[in-house]
Amino acid sequence: MRQSRRGQVDPFIVMDVMESARRAEAAGRHIIHMEVGQPATPAPEGARRALAAALDQPLGYTVALGLPALREGIAGLYRRWYGLDLNPARVMITPGSSGGFILAFAALFDAGDRVALGEPGYPSYRQILRAMSLDPVGIPTRPEDRYQPRPGDLPDDVQGLILASPGNPSGTVLRRDELAALTARAADLGINVISDEIYHGLDYGAGFHSALEVTDDVVVINSFSKYFSMTGWRVGWIVVPDAMIRTVERIAQNMFICPPHASQVAALAALDCIAEAEANLAVYAENRRLMLERLPAMGFDRIAPPEGAFYIYADVSALTDDSLSFAAEILEKAGVAVTPGLDFDPRRGARTLRFSYAGSTADIALGLDRLAGFMAARRARS
Repeated sequence: MRQSRRGQVDPFIVMDVMESARRAEAAGRHIIHMEVGQPATPAPEGARRALAAALDQPLGYTVALGLPALREGIAGLYRRWYGLDLNPARVMITPGSSGGFILAFAALFDAGDRVALGEPGYPSYRQILRAMSLDPVGIPTRPEDRYQPRPGDLPDDVQGLILASPGNPSGTVLRRDELAALTARAADLGINVISDEIYHGLDYGAGFHSALEVTDDVVVINSFSKYFSMTGWRVGWIVVPDAMIRTVERIAQNMFICPPHASQVAALAALDCIAEAEANLAVYAENRRLMLERLPAMGFDRIAPPEGAFYIYADVSALTDDSLSFAAEILEKAGVAVTPGLDFDPRRGARTLRFSYAGSTADIALGLDRLAGFMAARRARS
């Protein structure tokens, strides 16, 4: 059967690493997972209780844009986090943040449009764009700019720009004035802006700001996956300008019918489980401290400043120019799964690795012990 050219996207390498780790575990090995950005904690207890209580009721279709109470609850989150008075009608519930990107790209761009994104960056941006007959345009960012694009970097021949703060894989954050400068420059160039804010709430002192604080002419995407530990529940949201509401609603009706009802019930309750989410954040903070204390001594000493999220992005060019093989060697010899930078930067990623510290502190400590032993043995062989 003939296959489409646009369907020939690159693999999501971290998922391939997860599969390699799964095969190793199936063969009886114990693997420490530092590859995937997935909290080791379950959904908040209140969310699980709310869903259990709802299971005797019909969980069918909701309206396409999601439960009104959940949309209002998310608007309340914007009041608490950013001091914004957000109209709940602009908030639309999506099947994970991935569903939000599909809706945003479909509503904002036509086939052949060019969309700029910082590199390193989340790999699925590029692949979703390609699958929708859009052209991703990478902006090589610099360590001295915390791997974030600057206004002068924006091409003048693109129709869209994706910003990410905190960034994946870098964990670096755009300040409020930086968001203002980037969105203002984009407006001058007639560029639509999408702001990926999925890691908001995971903050280690730098703070976090929504693009909605500086402009309403932006599409913001977020999710319950990270701060609320609900990756597998596949529930996110998108905030759009007033003029886009009906357009996105029509697309959502036809593409998804609605987000999963059960997940929306749990997500609504999760909004009241802030104490549990903050306790998880304290675990990530300790894991981050261990990573920053121990990785440099092993030779992973060129690290982007991890201001948010739960990642360490390391330049390993002094150790290898083949991060894919290096990650495979670490998995095989150390029993630690890490992600090659090729996932995030097709041009320079062969010389970088990403380490996730979203697991338990005990696992992170054990993984660091294993990495230290692996690196010591590697140095002894060289």
